[in-house]
Amino acid sequence: MHSTKTSHAHPEIRMKDSHFIELLITQLRPKQWTKNLLVFAALLFSFEKISLSTLSDTIAGFLLFSLISGCVYILNDYADRETDRFHPVKKYRPIASGALHPQLALACGGIILFASMIVSYFMNPLFTGLLAAYFILNVAYSFKLKHVVIADIMIIAAGFVLRAIAGGLVIHVTITPWFLICTMLLSLFLAIGKRRHELLLLKQNKGNHRKVLEKYSFALLDQLCAIVTMAAIISYSLFTFTSGRTIHLMWTIPIVIYGIFRYLYLIHIEGKGGSPDRLLFEDKHILATVICYVASLVLIFAVFE
Repeated sequence: MHSTKTSHAHPEIRMKDSHFIELLITQLRPKQWTKNLLVFAALLFSFEKISLSTLSDTIAGFLLFSLISGCVYILNDYADRETDRFHPVKKYRPIASGALHPQLALACGGIILFASMIVSYFMNPLFTGLLAAYFILNVAYSFKLKHVVIADIMIIAAGFVLRAIAGGLVIHVTITPWFLICTMLLSLFLAIGKRRHELLLLKQNKGNHRKVLEKYSFALLDQLCAIVTMAAIISYSLFTFTSGRTIHLMWTIPIVIYGIFRYLYLIHIEGKGGSPDRLLFEDKHILATVICYVASLVLIFAVFE
């Protein structure tokens, strides 16, 4: 009789454990991890260094960055759990819904953060410092800086720049200034589009969603977008000629311009742009542009270098 009860208890425990792990993974928001694909950019532009070793290091860097960003989501949802319960969408998140115990989630986040930092140190101590800076910056953004006009957009862009730098650190290559400038400007472009989409959706009651939206207007965001768009196209064009790589990179300029123009169309005509990572897979034109761009880079580097 005793052995029978024990045999029935184990499947129940395993089911509870698997349910907890599923909730924890959901809390880490893997759907948001597509933003961290920028870590692969340094490897792509260092085509001659592509090997099994550098590829595995970049994949590890991508996973570590994703786990660190997941820890930020845990901390943010823990702090906002009371207000999120009244939000039509956020109330279904594991912590807000009560499916995942807040303190347990916070403890798991701490363990993941510590373990990720330890692993990153063996890859490159500078990478560890960058991950720490990213975590601190995002925590500051979540609790304070997201309410500071203009600074909120620039911090979002800084997060993408840090991802690009991380890609270089994990494979021990130097990131060129032009590459960072192009990344920063493109990130600002996406962040401005995100704010404009939020303002469009909530123009009648914008302050109840993000307090900082009260300080923005369509005219301001459109002007910022125009400045950043022009600067991004010019900077990327100069990058293709002055980066020290093959001059044939210039053939990718029309692809970049089309991608930017298509995104502007989605923002201004179709009223999209709130989630750039989701838009990548929702809009076939944007997805095809990204695939075409990556394929063009690989072809150019393989043939002309």
